[in-house]
Amino acid sequence: MPAIESLAVLADIHGNAAALKAVLADARARGLTRFVNLGDTFYGPLDPAGTWAVLKDLPMPAVLGNQDRILLDDAPPPAVRAVRDRLGPEPLAWLAKLPKILRLAPDILLCHGTPKDDAAYLLEDVATGLPAPRATQGVLADLLPEAGGCSLVLAGHSHHAGLAVADGITVVNPGSVGLPAYDDDQPPHVMASGSPEAAYAVVTRTDAGWDAEFVEVEYDWGSAAALARKNGREDWARWLSTGLA
Repeated sequence: MPAIESLAVLADIHGNAAALKAVLADARARGLTRFVNLGDTFYGPLDPAGTWAVLKDLPMPAVLGNQDRILLDDAPPPAVRAVRDRLGPEPLAWLAKLPKILRLAPDILLCHGTPKDDAAYLLEDVATGLPAPRATQGVLADLLPEAGGCSLVLAGHSHHAGLAVADGITVVNPGSVGLPAYDDDQPPHVMASGSPEAAYAVVTRTDAGWDAEFVEVEYDWGSAAALARKNGREDWARWLSTGLA
């Protein structure tokens, strides 16, 4: 495998095919040719089939996200069943083969949440209801032993772009391609980028370690919000059109 110098890092597409196309176009315009996908690829009231049409022939290492994992459940709830029905068997079979964590190179690890738990936040503490940086020792405890020997860990799940360094391991969350804000009740908290733009990150290996550039890309989020509204998710429509929760 050739040495990895720069990567476009995508996460949390959530079936937003329009945002995905805009991010890929922006990355390619920057000369990037290597992409990774940190999961939660399809789930949501948007365009999972269109998302698969973009991804199916694109060489992009990927891991399974928690909200894609539930698409594989034997008896999913109605909202999940609706996404499954729009996807069809081929992308579901692709999801079923994805690992929860992936070593992209000897010193690069991909995961969705943390290496141990795809539904946990790695960089954020949400005890107050808003994201705050976690203590370094907590981040490191969640990285090891799975990320031992790594210089870079790429993680998504929170939709909250950020970077931290824990005992020489650079951790990058690129933010969300397809859903810039949401709220949750376990515990009650909100995540909000404050912008409706699609987010991704560019990571570059340097002599001093890893640099990360966080990128936001314009696309037709009004149409995405309208699609969410049409499919009965006014909350998603608000999140998509404002970046606020």
